[in-house]
Amino acid sequence: MRTNIIRSERMVVSFDVVNGWTVLEVDGEIDVHTSPRIREAVIKLLDEGHRHLVLDLCFVPFLDSVGLGAVVASTKRVREHGGSLRITCPSGRSRKVFEISGLHDAYEFYDSPEDATLYAPSVDGLVHWPDH
Repeated sequence: MRTNIIRSERMVVSFDVVNGWTVLEVDGEIDVHTSPRIREAVIKLLDEGHRHLVLDLCFVPFLDSVGLGAVVASTKRVREHGGSLRITCPSGRSRKVFEISGLHDAYEFYDSPEDATLYAPSVDGLVHWPDH
């Protein structure tokens, strides 16, 4: 059952738990105006005990560098809590932001939330994440 965390005129963030993964679905652009909402949602979920997240970008038409910063900050928090993070459905433009930043290899990308949650989380979920 999907639960809304953030609801505004520019963005809706909701989550569902599937096979040990908390699928965080973002609907709307992730930019300078909305990126703080992503961090808020991740912090809330971590505080509630969720550790293994799938950031579902299937309904994100635009991700800018500030939005990428929110993803990176969220990843650091997840890692501090011993969790893991996967990303689904980045559009060509969004994937380009990850490539230009040099972070493409630091994340596991999946075509859909179903693909990302097929197997239960493992303890080495952020093994490729840079230590610095």
